[in-house]
Amino acid sequence: MSYADKVFIQNCTDIIENGFSDKDLPVRPRWLDGTPAHTVKKFGIVNRYDLTKEFPILTLRRTAFKSAVDELLWIWQKKSNNVNELNSHIWDSWADESGSIGKAYGYQLGVKHKYKEGMFDQVDRVLYDLKNNPTSRRILTNIYTFQDLNEMHLYPCAYSMTFNVSGNVLNGILNQRSNDVAVANNWNVVQYAVLMHMLAQVSNLQVGELVHVIADAHLYDRHIPVVKKMMENPQFEAPKLIINPDVKDFYDFTVDDFKLEGYEYNTINEKFEVAI
Repeated sequence: MSYADKVFIQNCTDIIENGFSDKDLPVRPRWLDGTPAHTVKKFGIVNRYDLTKEFPILTLRRTAFKSAVDELLWIWQKKSNNVNELNSHIWDSWADESGSIGKAYGYQLGVKHKYKEGMFDQVDRVLYDLKNNPTSRRILTNIYTFQDLNEMHLYPCAYSMTFNVSGNVLNGILNQRSNDVAVANNWNVVQYAVLMHMLAQVSNLQVGELVHVIADAHLYDRHIPVVKKMMENPQFEAPKLIINPDVKDFYDFTVDDFKLEGYEYNTINEKFEVAI
C-alpha cells in the first residue's frame, strides 16, 4: 500500500473517532445551498513523509497530479494571484471579475525584500540560500502577511515552508493552519513533495523528508460517509515520480517535466463538494 494511504486512513480514523465536532457552534463556511458546513476536527496533526522511499500520493482515490503541479507552479514559479494564469478552476470561487484572488499566495512570494546581498523575493531567497548558505537555519517562506490579510480573498491555508539542509540532504516542514482532509490533504502533500524534489534538483541536493504540520485537520460533515467508503477501497503501491533531469533552473520547469510511473488508483463516483 502507498504510505500516503496509510497516513490518510490513520488521520481520518482519528478525526472520526476522537475529533471535536462544531455541529452546535456558529461557523463561517457554507455549502453551495447556503447551509452551514460543519466539521469534525483534530488539533495538531503531524505527518512525516520520507521522500527517499516513495512518492506520497493516494491510491484510495485519484489525486489529480498534473493539476496539483500546475497550481504549485502558478504559486511558486509564476508567483501569480490571477486564476486566468491557472489551467484549472480550483480558485474560481475566490476570484473577482478580473480573475484576481487579491494579495494572496503567489503575490506574497513575489514581493521583493531588501537583504544585505541585494533584493530578493521569497522564492529567489530560498534558491540563493540553498546554493550559497545551505547551513543556514533561516531558509523559509511565509505568506501569512498580516497587513495584507484584508486584501486577500482567502487567507492562506498552507502558509509557510521551512527548509533545512543536513549534509547534502534537503528536508522541509510545511505549516498549515487549516486542512480540509478529504479534499485538500493529499493535494497539498503531493504539491510540496514535488516542490522539495524541484528545489533539491536545482540546488544539487538530495531530497529527504517532508514534515506536514496541520493546526486544524478537519472532515466536513457531508464528506464523512464518502471518506468511510473510500477507506475500504483496495490499496496499491505508490507510483514512481519521474522528473526531467535536464532542468537545472527552477524557472524552467513545466508541468510536462513531471510524470508518475505506475500510478494505480481507485475510482469513486461520489464528489467532494468544497465548502466556501
